[in-house]
Amino acid sequence: MSDSETRLRHSPSDIRQRFAVKLDTPVQFLRGVGPLRAREFEKLGVITVADLIEHFPFRHELQPKSIAIGKLRLDETATIVGELRRVRSRGIRHKQSINAHCVDGTGECRVRWFNSSYLADKLHDGLIVRLTGKIDQYRDIASMTNPTLAIVEDGEDPFTDDLDRYRPVYPATAELPTARIAKIIDSCLDGTVESVIEFLPDDIRTRRELPPRRTALLRFHKPTSPGDTAVARRRFAYEELLLCQIAVRIARRRIADGPKAQPVVVTEEIDRRIRARFPFDLTPGQDKAVAQISADLARTVPMNRMLQADVGAGKTAVSVYAALATIAAGKGPKGRRQAAFLAPTEVLAQQHAEKISRYLDGSKVKSGFLAGSTTKSQRAALLADLAEGRLDLIVGTHAILEDDVRFADLGLVIIDEQHKFGVAQRASLRSKGTAPHTLVLSATPIPRTLAMTVFGDLDVSTIEGAPPSRQPIVTRLVSAHQLDDAWAFVRSRLERKEQAFVVYPLVEESEALPLKAASVEVDRLASGALSGFQVGLLHGRMKPAEKVDMMNQFRGGGIHALVSTTVIEVGVDVPSATIMVIQHAERYGLSQLHQLRGRIGRGTKKSFCLLLTDTNAPSEATETRTSFERLNILCETSDGFRIAEEDLRLRGPGELLGTRQHGLPTFKVANLIDDLDLLQQARDDAATIIQTDPKLSQPCHTALRAALIAAHGHNIRLFDVA
Repeated sequence: MSDSETRLRHSPSDIRQRFAVKLDTPVQFLRGVGPLRAREFEKLGVITVADLIEHFPFRHELQPKSIAIGKLRLDETATIVGELRRVRSRGIRHKQSINAHCVDGTGECRVRWFNSSYLADKLHDGLIVRLTGKIDQYRDIASMTNPTLAIVEDGEDPFTDDLDRYRPVYPATAELPTARIAKIIDSCLDGTVESVIEFLPDDIRTRRELPPRRTALLRFHKPTSPGDTAVARRRFAYEELLLCQIAVRIARRRIADGPKAQPVVVTEEIDRRIRARFPFDLTPGQDKAVAQISADLARTVPMNRMLQADVGAGKTAVSVYAALATIAAGKGPKGRRQAAFLAPTEVLAQQHAEKISRYLDGSKVKSGFLAGSTTKSQRAALLADLAEGRLDLIVGTHAILEDDVRFADLGLVIIDEQHKFGVAQRASLRSKGTAPHTLVLSATPIPRTLAMTVFGDLDVSTIEGAPPSRQPIVTRLVSAHQLDDAWAFVRSRLERKEQAFVVYPLVEESEALPLKAASVEVDRLASGALSGFQVGLLHGRMKPAEKVDMMNQFRGGGIHALVSTTVIEVGVDVPSATIMVIQHAERYGLSQLHQLRGRIGRGTKKSFCLLLTDTNAPSEATETRTSFERLNILCETSDGFRIAEEDLRLRGPGELLGTRQHGLPTFKVANLIDDLDLLQQARDDAATIIQTDPKLSQPCHTALRAALIAAHGHNIRLFDVA
């Protein structure tokens, strides 16, 4: 390479940046970034250079070695090098399109870029460029549309390193395209990668055949073959899973080494008396869960168990068993132990309270209900009874978490739909007792990989199957041209004295979203498709007392069709409701749709779930076709675990569980569907590490400890970090 070419490749400013940039340097100060682009990077979670070089591509596009224009073949992706001629811009500012012709000694190729105003000032006649794109035909010559572009600088040999290349494609924003991100990463990667610290112990890297961290970074961003990307991706997926599994192990160990719980021994007599409270026999699946919970309660290590089951499989009865066992058998220092049952909404909490009250009819167990609608006088009496130990069981909402709610001796915490509560909220309730046992409930079946990561600090009980009384639900997709027939079918069921839920995604209409809203559609239905029937409205903005009153009217049969938002998603039990109509079904996740349809099929009659879509039929459009294929899964199966697996694959753990703020691990690379083998390896390695060095205090684990604190220190109370 000539001296002039060297100077072109490494200008003084490039050299200063190469040696001045550090991993903790804010990206704003990188050449080509500045304050505006820094704000765009922040949207992608990139604040520092360390974040930037770990902003990984989600795929790579092959840019093949260049060929002569005269040898181009139709429909193939190719790279050409040539001179631009007849460069013309058209259109208004910010929406300009550019037409040009690229020529070499063998032929001519027409080139077009649409909506590419940013190129208008860069392209001109006589410019030497390297272009990659799919070959089309324009009249009698080759053509490329929106090809990737590399401008060959003056004095640079365009055929230097003319090999197959793999161009990284990064998560990007409208104002920060992937090509710009690639250029910025390329400008600082070589100069900073040497500062990257390796934190995986050598023995693990060797055993798992993983490359060093620095090598993996270079291979991920600058692969020379598809194999480079696969090896690099495996390295980073493994390290993410390992850190997560170590955090899980520490959480488990902290519970085991922490304050001891008062053991609760369930005798045969106590078991017989509790079962007699239920107007039904427990299913084999419920019996298995009861046995696991009883074994946990008998230990001095506080129970930390998740009870998961498909909708309607009987979680409530099992949790009531646990509460009554704690109350009947748990003798604490202040006498009989207490239980708290926390639900995410007042409608659901009220329903639990009423069901439990029926189970306890004639019992000596005293229960109470506490929510936002509880009057001051009722609240004062409840709090006094709780504090003095006169109340055994409290059922309620977030109101139980208030500072002035105190227990005489809290022995068991039950949290329904636990992912709807924040980490701090769950910890707040547990802190109201001395090492109380904890049982969390989930009606969203959790795929195995998700259970091992998100809920890895919990033991998991699964109630297989559904109670014999549950009716199968017929689920049908309804396209736009079938709406009249669908509403006629709903009317026919209402005429049989059955009831219907009609679910909308919005409470009120929005200019931003072209969706029907519950508050508007309730009147339209009452005067149109469902005229002659009583139509009610339920949504989250109503006052708690109004919501409870509306649900009571619906349960009592005074309301024939309940128009609602997803506030009825969890736990609402109306046996005479046999119809579920879900508007804009493609807007929901599969697990949420499965939860919604679980509100029906609870009586003796056949039930139907109608998924209304905005289109007429699966069309040529990929998005529409994919939407229909996704929704058809619900028509094919009622297996919540299969549905949850598909939802996890499509939307990720945060969306599956309904929130991204409640302690969920965020993986840049690891995939909880495809990386089960890596997860198993990481789980085994984490167990070995924590068993031999529980505080990661050995020199070989110093860097690993720092990486763990950086990744998960905000979610787990680590050992003394000082």
